[in-house]
Amino acid sequence: MSAAAASSPRSVIGMFEEMAQKAGNRACTRQKRDGRWVDTSWAEMARRARAVADGLASLGVKRGDRVALLGETATDWIVAHLGVLGAGAITVPIYQSNKSHEVQYILENSGACYVFCDSEAQAQKVREARASLPALQGSIRFVGAPATAHERTLADLEKAGTEWRKANEGAHAARVAAVQPEDPACFIYTSGTTGNPKGVVLTHANWVYEATSVETLHLIEGDDVVLLFLPMAHSFAQVMGAVWFKVGCTVAFVESLEKIVDNAGEVKPTAMPSVPRIFEKAYNAVVAKGTASPGLKGKLFKMALAGLDDWVAAREQGRTGGGLGYLLGKKLVFPKLAAALKERFGGRMRVFISGGAPLSPKINWFFNHCGLEILEGYGLTETSAGTFVNRPGQNRIGTVGPPVPGTEVKIAEDGEILIRGPGVMKEYYKNPTATAEVLKDGWLLTGDIGHLDEKGCLRITDRKKDIIVTAGGKNVAPQNLENELKTNPFISQVVVHGDKRKFLSALITVNEENVRKWAAENNVPLAQKLHQDKLVRERIQAAVDALNEKQPSYSSIKKFELLEKDFTQETGELTPTLKVKRKVVNERYKAVLDAFYAE
Repeated sequence: MSAAAASSPRSVIGMFEEMAQKAGNRACTRQKRDGRWVDTSWAEMARRARAVADGLASLGVKRGDRVALLGETATDWIVAHLGVLGAGAITVPIYQSNKSHEVQYILENSGACYVFCDSEAQAQKVREARASLPALQGSIRFVGAPATAHERTLADLEKAGTEWRKANEGAHAARVAAVQPEDPACFIYTSGTTGNPKGVVLTHANWVYEATSVETLHLIEGDDVVLLFLPMAHSFAQVMGAVWFKVGCTVAFVESLEKIVDNAGEVKPTAMPSVPRIFEKAYNAVVAKGTASPGLKGKLFKMALAGLDDWVAAREQGRTGGGLGYLLGKKLVFPKLAAALKERFGGRMRVFISGGAPLSPKINWFFNHCGLEILEGYGLTETSAGTFVNRPGQNRIGTVGPPVPGTEVKIAEDGEILIRGPGVMKEYYKNPTATAEVLKDGWLLTGDIGHLDEKGCLRITDRKKDIIVTAGGKNVAPQNLENELKTNPFISQVVVHGDKRKFLSALITVNEENVRKWAAENNVPLAQKLHQDKLVRERIQAAVDALNEKQPSYSSIKKFELLEKDFTQETGELTPTLKVKRKVVNERYKAVLDAFYAE
């Protein structure tokens, strides 16, 4: 064991309390309340977390019990999470977007004895499931008065904890000291594409390893202000939380997904973990505005963009490219875009970290040329999220970087990525069959396909289960085609279809904001329903044709349909991290897809 490992804290709560002792009155969280940003210090977070832990102990919560958290990422959520860990219990985060029956399943499967809720809407979900949950003893509300005898407020729990401590002064320290590295810290339920979700059991050792390993990479530093919008029920947010507790930075929570850029301008962050969808939207907004610019300005932008596209394609093929457009872009266009983009994100952004889904290299190179570094990483819930990541100053765009220190990787004969290391989960909760399917001789079978390049960086080509095998026996990775099309500002989402079919087809949604803005600026009349507009279809057909020119016949898209509405979380087509649920979309639009192949 290294000296660093020997001195590492034994638990997540121990790691947090160590940092709280050091950081004291420095800002731990930053959140907007009543129109202004309010800081909560590390010392205050520690005081409140201990009150929650003692409050739970006064209710009889003990080591190994499960306590669920249902709500948006916010200061109170973190306080409750730390309080659960300080009680020796296990947190069970639940997405705020989960429906009542999904909440019921997770509470029932985990055997949660209490659940924290951040709003009346979330409390109502629990009430609807209450009769079917004999193990659930009560709900704790962040806001609002208790509506039933089953509910109490977070403020009352903290008061109860403060009172309980007077007669049990040493209890908290004893509980924290008793937590073992291999004790579960949380159960994270993966969104099930078929059947019910599985509870991934992640230990204190998993998260402490992630935090100490990532700290050595200097992705996040102690003086960073991190802008966070990721839901805490996602492993990407959880690993960022572990790193936060280790390095002692300040985390600012966004008001909503729609206000990410506005909030960035206000808090002036230096780092932001994100999912690719946010970068796709930012890229498309810039491209839509630039291509719509009149006169020489618009012409230069189009030349620069075409030059960059050619430069990226040439680079992938090991040749030089870009030409005059690329040179003009580097000299005249990208520097101005860089200044504007940096200002939009507050002027101090040092690094973006992208995870949760593949990021288009084309979009990453665009941001790179605008002076903004996006470090793409990769991991699964089953590997505590942080498994591979590009390093600051050593960004190999198109890869997810090398493994984090201490993690091993090998590629199976069929191309599947296998991972072994201290970040790999303990098991799926109460599901030994599923556990045995993915854990083989200490190696986790990821279900992803990829290869290592000459620098030891991982390139992921697709999900094993998503690979399309056409009727002609050709293998096609749909994500590569989808990501390319989504760089068109008229396009929002794409799902490529064609497994066991004669050819590929696609379902495409229109980026209504960009299209209508372009039409207004160019005095172009459009149909009320954009998916029926002839001009919109022609523009998207041109994008599909341009993609097809670069593909062999078997991986070209022969037919597509524009859908009336974009995919959303509310309609069940997007995950909470804005990834398309391919199976849901294919089932929902089965009639459209079947019609493509009708003789």
